[in-house]
Amino acid sequence: MLYDIFSIMAPVLACAAIGFGWARSGHGFDPDFISRLVLNIGAPCLMLSVMSSVELDMQAFQRTALACVLIAALMALAGSLIPRWLGHDVRAFLPSFMFPNVGNMGLPVCFLAFGQEGLALALAFFMVLSLAHFPVGILMAGGKQAGGAAGLLKMPILYAVIIALSLLWFDWQLPAPVFNSVQLLGGMAIPLMLITLGVSLQRLQVRQWRQALIYSGLRIGGGLLAGLLVVWLLDLQGAERGVVLLQAAMPVAVFNFLFAERYQREPQAVAGMVVMSTLMSFATVPLLLFWLI
Repeated sequence: MLYDIFSIMAPVLACAAIGFGWARSGHGFDPDFISRLVLNIGAPCLMLSVMSSVELDMQAFQRTALACVLIAALMALAGSLIPRWLGHDVRAFLPSFMFPNVGNMGLPVCFLAFGQEGLALALAFFMVLSLAHFPVGILMAGGKQAGGAAGLLKMPILYAVIIALSLLWFDWQLPAPVFNSVQLLGGMAIPLMLITLGVSLQRLQVRQWRQALIYSGLRIGGGLLAGLLVVWLLDLQGAERGVVLLQAAMPVAVFNFLFAERYQREPQAVAGMVVMSTLMSFATVPLLLFWLI
């Protein structure tokens, strides 16, 4: 069992370590460019290639997406109340409660733990949060150009979701030339996500360790509790249950820091949460895998 868990976590740690070492050595790396490349090209292509090749029940896909919405709503409630109770800026901390790292870390962990079915379900979770993260995250950070519906329409992942749902609903297959292309392009997404995570861990600085530790525990522990409640309410079993719980208990997404830095909404506090929660997840994710597998 321990060997199986290590086999799941080893690629995650290896890619993150490459990113960490790359940044530490002083080599150039533009996280913003890589993140946009992954979000606009890699992730949509990954979604299309997986949905075109995996045998997945449409109802399972819908249940996972619904679970994501419910968990996000519960964490939004927690993120609205807890920072206010602690005397902190709700708009600075709320996105970190709502938007965990279901892409950079969640997708590879779910794929390695549950195979292609796990990746497809994790993509359902990822797509729901991605469609909300940029408009909501930017608005919470203080930007006025989040764009609302207009900003959403500019996101390639929206159209990938529509095509992917059509593939599932009608049991269609992509033409071979298209499938081979999106499979190749989608293959870059997960390694680049993890390398970017490692770069971010090296570059971000934690100055408020105690605060970061408290909020990181609330993000991971609160997400897991919300996930447990939702999987009980929806009666999720098997890979669905495992994917939802893993995604719910992921650390704070790096994009939350990018938004906070861009609009100066307590970026150092958010950076501390990203680093601390990610470090915590290297311990909590194996424990969660030990329980789920």
